[in-house]
Amino acid sequence: MKDIVNYMKIAKITIISVGKIKEAFYQDAVAEYSKRLSAYCKLEIKELPDEKTPEGASEETENLIKEKEGARILKAMDEKACSLALAIEGKKYDSPGFAGYLERLTVSGKSHIQFIIGGSLGLSKTVLDKADGKVSFSDMTFPHQLMRVILLEQIYRGFRINNNEPYHK
Repeated sequence: MKDIVNYMKIAKITIISVGKIKEAFYQDAVAEYSKRLSAYCKLEIKELPDEKTPEGASEETENLIKEKEGARILKAMDEKACSLALAIEGKKYDSPGFAGYLERLTVSGKSHIQFIIGGSLGLSKTVLDKADGKVSFSDMTFPHQLMRVILLEQIYRGFRINNNEPYHK
């Protein structure tokens, strides 16, 4: 187990997220979990511009917006990294299961994992198809700013679990 823990400490996590976090309380939470994660991995957060969605936009307009945001995401992705898209239709895990998934990825040679969070309309089909996997945190929809905080907390919890350190159950 010690070799796994040491290997996981050199992992790089990148979060590619559409849209800026405007609320100070979300910014504070992101900063706190970023600081905590620095003990376990190299963390990079790439914030990409979002497209403004007109009120009452048609499905065609929404798809066009997702494709524009998707093109930015694809450009920001590292081809060598393992890409995991956050999507409602993705695989659901409990916290120990998610920790185990991260551990299996890392042990199998995936030392760089990038998580992708779409804008308010979600991710384009192009991005979803390009991702190596899809992860869902719930069937519910969350604001993408809050999703970044939830994701960081679960990654942090995963490292704590994998290092046999106490975590809140």
